[in-house]
This record gives sequence, structure tokens and C-alpha cells, in this order.
Amino acid sequence: MGIKLVAIDIDDTLLNPEGQLADETINAIQKTIQKGVKVVLCTGRPLAGVTTFLNQLGISGDDQYVITYNGAIIETVSGHRLAQHTLDFEDYLAADKLSYELNVHYNILDDESRIYTSNRDVGRITVIQAAENDEGLFVRNPEEMPQDLTVSKIMFVDEPEVLDAQIHKIKETFDDRYYVVRSLPEFLEVLNKKANKGNALTDLLSELGLKKEEVMAMGDQHNDLTMFAVAGTTVAMGNAIPELKEVATYVTESNANHGVAVALERYVI
Repeated sequence: MGIKLVAIDIDDTLLNPEGQLADETINAIQKTIQKGVKVVLCTGRPLAGVTTFLNQLGISGDDQYVITYNGAIIETVSGHRLAQHTLDFEDYLAADKLSYELNVHYNILDDESRIYTSNRDVGRITVIQAAENDEGLFVRNPEEMPQDLTVSKIMFVDEPEVLDAQIHKIKETFDDRYYVVRSLPEFLEVLNKKANKGNALTDLLSELGLKKEEVMAMGDQHNDLTMFAVAGTTVAMGNAIPELKEVATYVTESNANHGVAVALERYVI
């Protein structure tokens, strides 16, 4: 049974260490698409943060899909939503409170890709994140926020050593109510319990009538583990965490050495 859909993480998987699409990767993905295989980007970013890459890859139209906010939203690349599992104002308040208790920077993303934080000393990484998403960064106190707020995800965003020191406390506080996952060394994400890449990919496969054996998934981090659980062929990047490499069908080259292209040449093209 051939592969009919390839699900690919973006940061440190699809993109090289400079955060760009290499020509080798673009060419391999375009060859994959020409064979009639769907390429679905599965990312913690919002749609606004992946549009540039979709355009570079030539992925467009209402019959092409993207999984955003780490699985909180499934949508077409043109922005039509198939499903979403989000958070609310009370969840935001809980994160705001914990941020100050632990002295860890945080932000939230609404369902239109806008980033909000009450941290007046906006962290360096939050500024970079906002620039990538291209939908604005707003410093607001909780009392300035609408109570009907739709929160796609909460992010504790700080230097890796800061998150390392506080991750146990954050998980201890939130694990029973939310899905908590490290998506990058600088990002610890808090989402709706139903929101993860694996659940979103399962829902999309059901929508498209595809079987697990017809799916290949590629990634590098903890938040890709759920996606690997629902794909028949799984590819860990050479730069992936050990836990992902242990369960992968194949360990490809690193993102610095065109690992996505190498894997597509091996299994699809």
C-alpha cells in the first residue's frame, strides 16, 4: 500500500537551521505533490506563520490541508476550518498567574494568530515568535482582555534553562486539565486536552478516507510523538530527540543536511 499523505513538522524538520526552506527540500516536496501525494504541514505555528512556506512549496487550494497550533485547529490552507479544540478566558488567567509565580515568560495566541502577554518585559523569544507569525504582539493586562476570548494555545516561552528549571512545576499544575508538551527547547505549550498533532491527523485521515498505512510522518520533537502513533511510516530527523528516534521507522539526515528530501526520496518519490 503506497503512501498517499505525508505529514511534516516545520521547525527543525522542514526548515534548515537558519529557518529557511532549502532548494533540495522544495524540489523533493514538489515531486511528491506531482505524484498525487498530499503534503500536510503539522505545526505549532498558526496559519499566518506558515503561509510563506506553503507558497514556496506550491501548496494551495481548498483541497489541501494544514494542522496548526499543535493540533488545536485543522484547516485548509485557504483558512476554512474543519475542527478546533481551543481554550478560554479562565485558562488564560491560570497561565497568567503561574507565569508570575514562577517568573517565566508566557503568551497566548488567539484564533486569529495574534499574540498577547501581560509581561511588560516582553521576552526575546516572544518577539521572534511574533515576527514569524506576522499578526502582531500586544501587551495587555487580564482586565483589558475580552472575557469571550478564544485561546488557541498558551505558551511558556523562555530560555531553555529557565524552562528546564520550571517544567516540572508547570506540568504538575496543568497536566490534569490540559495537554502540556515541549515543542522546542524554548517553548512549552499548554493546549486543550484534545489538541495534539496525533488527534488532528487522525481526524484529517478520517475526513480523507485514508488508512494509517498510507501515511508517513516526519518530525523532531516531543510534540511529534502523537503524530508518529497514527502514521504507518515514521521518520525522525537526525537532529531529533532520542525518544522520537527510538520509535521511528527510519532516522534520516538532520535538517542541516536535507533530511526531509532524503526521506521522501527513500519512501515516496
